[in-house]
Amino acid sequence: MKAPDQQHAQIFGTPVPPGYGDAAGHEPVDRHLLQRLADVHGVGTSFHGWDGLPHSVAPETLTKVLAALGVPAHTNQLIETALAEAEVAPWRRMLPPAVVVQQGQTALVPVHVRDGSTARLTVVLEAGTGEPVEAVQQDVWVPPQEVDGVATGRATFAVPEGLPLGWHTLQAESDGVTAEGALVVVPARLTTADSLVERRGWGLATQLYSVRSKRSWGIGDFADLADLATLSGARGADYVLVNPLHAAEPVPPVQPSPYSPSTRRFFNPLYIRVEAIPEIAYLKLRKRAAVDSLQEQVQVLNKDGERLDRNAVYAAKLQALELLYHARRSPARQAAFDEFCRISGSGLDDFALWSAIREDLAPDHPLWADPDCALGSPEAESLRRKLADRIGFHRWLQWICDEQLENAQQAARRAGMRLGVVHDLAVGVDLSSADAWTLRGVLAPGISVGAPPDMYNQLGQDWNQPPWHPARLAEAGYAPFRNMLSTVLRHAGGIRVDHVLGLFRLWWVPAGNSPRDGAYVTYDHEALIGILALEAQRAGAVVIGEDLGTFEPWVRDYLAARGILGTSILWFENDGDSPLPPELYRTQALASVNTHDLPPTAGYLAGDHVALRSRLGLLARPEAEERAEHTATLEKMMGLLRERGLLPEGGYGSTGSEERTIEALHRLLAQTPSVLLGVALVDAVGERRVQNQPGTTEALYPNWQVPLGDLDGRAMLIDDLPNNARFNSLLAAVSEALRG
Repeated sequence: MKAPDQQHAQIFGTPVPPGYGDAAGHEPVDRHLLQRLADVHGVGTSFHGWDGLPHSVAPETLTKVLAALGVPAHTNQLIETALAEAEVAPWRRMLPPAVVVQQGQTALVPVHVRDGSTARLTVVLEAGTGEPVEAVQQDVWVPPQEVDGVATGRATFAVPEGLPLGWHTLQAESDGVTAEGALVVVPARLTTADSLVERRGWGLATQLYSVRSKRSWGIGDFADLADLATLSGARGADYVLVNPLHAAEPVPPVQPSPYSPSTRRFFNPLYIRVEAIPEIAYLKLRKRAAVDSLQEQVQVLNKDGERLDRNAVYAAKLQALELLYHARRSPARQAAFDEFCRISGSGLDDFALWSAIREDLAPDHPLWADPDCALGSPEAESLRRKLADRIGFHRWLQWICDEQLENAQQAARRAGMRLGVVHDLAVGVDLSSADAWTLRGVLAPGISVGAPPDMYNQLGQDWNQPPWHPARLAEAGYAPFRNMLSTVLRHAGGIRVDHVLGLFRLWWVPAGNSPRDGAYVTYDHEALIGILALEAQRAGAVVIGEDLGTFEPWVRDYLAARGILGTSILWFENDGDSPLPPELYRTQALASVNTHDLPPTAGYLAGDHVALRSRLGLLARPEAEERAEHTATLEKMMGLLRERGLLPEGGYGSTGSEERTIEALHRLLAQTPSVLLGVALVDAVGERRVQNQPGTTEALYPNWQVPLGDLDGRAMLIDDLPNNARFNSLLAAVSEALRG
């Protein structure tokens, strides 16, 4: 793999300015002037680190981040020009590109016209229903400005308060000149979780790829999801939270991490259950035999309790899916496919085009960075025609994913779940992904998302994911953000937003910089959270924000006020040096014992993570010191369990007590007011191995490749769960504790 700075240049083809000062290295820029410009564009000039101290962002970093925003700032003259441009830029637009307003509130919209001219502003409701609504001009006088030699005035209009939720259109007219902009009316507060306050719920959390059955092809799939939902729903669960199911590469080899996808809008065909596709019943005998043979080759992998083999499974599935794609569909099935393609629109077409090209071209092929081959170019359109059949195949794969996800959600609801499937939304996509190519216009060039140094990663983190460009996303009317959310929520009862703080600000790392040399860039959180709430409200879905880590205190309060649930992890909730008493947990939160970045609770109680990190050289101090601190932390938690009468006779550390201790920890969480309780499937079966060990590469640890196993690491299949005493006991304990 190429170095991050090479990857940035390769994907985006946009170098950043080389330094701090002019091209000849003269005249260092005025730091205060540079900071003013950074403030104007939402670039943080300082931040509070994990050590609690303020840290200044280097001028060179500010210059690079501003360049990625399209603002040259490497000389004083350029900075002064950019400051002047920032003031006049809104006046060059007749209308702002997008206005997001909470339902019931009045939005004031500026309309820029030739000074002295009259203006009119109307609202066309979503889907063109009803007559346009007139906006009323307000008595707000703003001095005219000279814009490019033209005296320009500003008329201010008030959008009516009573508009329905939805995506509407602003239309302005003056002297025969017209303009349009998006008007998004969003909920003041998402109400989908309100019923949970009256009756709290619980559910399973799992990495779907790791959960297999006898019918799987070596990887957990959508049919396995339906079975898991049915089993747990019958035991009182209200949801199943899964890892991100976003699409990865279209052909092997594929990225193991579900948090580094190729797109966040579409789904991974790896999860398709081949036999559930109706056309399989009509394959000719020879082709059906070929499918059966492919299935037999990989089904033996279900017994492997050590490591998953995505590449072998995907290669076999793709061969089988090719055969099914070319099978004749009934008129009803063809009509359903056509309708899916129509609804999905150009976004599906473009993703399928990328997939078809990517089948034959490596991620570092020059085509991806060549502006002459960008989406919409004659070359790209020529490829669209040449690859029509392959594009059709990838569109069809997404239709099958959609059908099988719908079946899983329906199975969950039939089993009595109030929410059903809860999806996980990754922070971003890989630098060489489909979204990086198809959405290039709304992504920031030469930048990767990451995290500043913290106590666990003192060098900071670079996730190799391009961020949204705040201004360009707004100029697109937030359509890419909306399309992503509406697709993920199409068959879902909820969505977990990984690093939800990224909707407020993201740590931008310029190409060539170390992760510690980045800066926070702010986003219009009112718009992004509002749109998230709108799409969730329309889907009837609960939103859970993963709000762990470093953040400003007001953020959690803001999310709660907008109806977004937070995340509470038992081991991270403390009151000083002691565990937080359960009654002090947040009400609007999903509370769970652990997370996928920690070992399952059985492994955590045994200190497996300390031994693993020591073996991998990840400890900053002797293993004995780390283990002593971990033991002290556990003893404080056990003390709380004893105090609450939850630790059984013999207690923690006695023979056979580990299973009972895990149940006690979950009963403790049931004493919190949190509206949702999460139970990790790994805890219900006794698995000890962690799915993801932060700070490691595949050479050190098989992250995201550990199949579900029992206490001894033997493969645990869905078929084994109904009669698994441990599984039934933990789920019964949680259900009973919540009812009590």
